[in-house]
Amino acid sequence: MSAETTAFTFPAAGKGAALEEDTILSPRFDANGLVTCVAVDAGTGEVLMLAHMNAEALALTMATGEAHYFSRSRGKLWKKGETSGHTQKVRQMLIDCDQDAVVIKVEMGGTGAACHTGRRSCFYRSVPIGAAPSGATRLAFTGDTPRFDPAAVYGKGQKDDHGHDH
Repeated sequence: MSAETTAFTFPAAGKGAALEEDTILSPRFDANGLVTCVAVDAGTGEVLMLAHMNAEALALTMATGEAHYFSRSRGKLWKKGETSGHTQKVRQMLIDCDQDAVVIKVEMGGTGAACHTGRRSCFYRSVPIGAAPSGATRLAFTGDTPRFDPAAVYGKGQKDDHGHDH
């Protein structure tokens, strides 16, 4: 972490039009100090993953152009791809109207897999629409098959980029 990101702070979020129409970045972090981040493929628009950023992760992502997140399960900052090599080069960052969520348009490194399961996207199962949930609702796989073996990349008993055990 560089000294310039350590000292980086965001201005307090305004309200109403001051927040929605101003050109000053003033993210509204939740009670845990996080904003939601959706990563999408810069070329296709495919949703790759959903994660969270604290102020440090947001500042590092902005400063380096590489996606950084905050792992809620591990309680610490992580750079996407630091373990797996599946980095995310940020091509554009968008913030929503009330500045509590961001979308990053990324180019994937490595095998192009964003998910710790080895798949391209973390969203590889669909939920049925048109019927009320009952008991064990069946999910359908989308056809997004693993591009790598998580055990080979993360090792048995190690944590992946998301903080999941393998």
